[in-house]
Amino acid sequence: MKNMIAYCGLDCEKCDAYLATLHDDQALCEKTAKVWSELNHVPILPEHINCLGCRADGIKTVFCDSLCEIRQCALKKGVETCGDCEELEKCPTVGMILADNPGALKNLKG
Repeated sequence: MKNMIAYCGLDCEKCDAYLATLHDDQALCEKTAKVWSELNHVPILPEHINCLGCRADGIKTVFCDSLCEIRQCALKKGVETCGDCEELEKCPTVGMILADNPGALKNLKG
């Protein structure tokens, strides 16, 4: 499994925060901050949009680093991704991601 697949199965290489960080794209940081602020009903500033990937070494968004329940669970269990967890199929925490992103489950099982 490639390193840029997040614990939940999402592809970090397709994430706007990752792309903005990788390409030092201030316009994409601003756009992503605005969208994420509206989606999450919290203030997110463009300078918060810095991430090199959920499982990669380096900077992560505040959410990905310390607020994501999925990432915290995977780290606690010591699994490479949720695909390695025996509770994957019945897990309500990652279930929300998998329900909205069928490709994520494919990434976890692939």
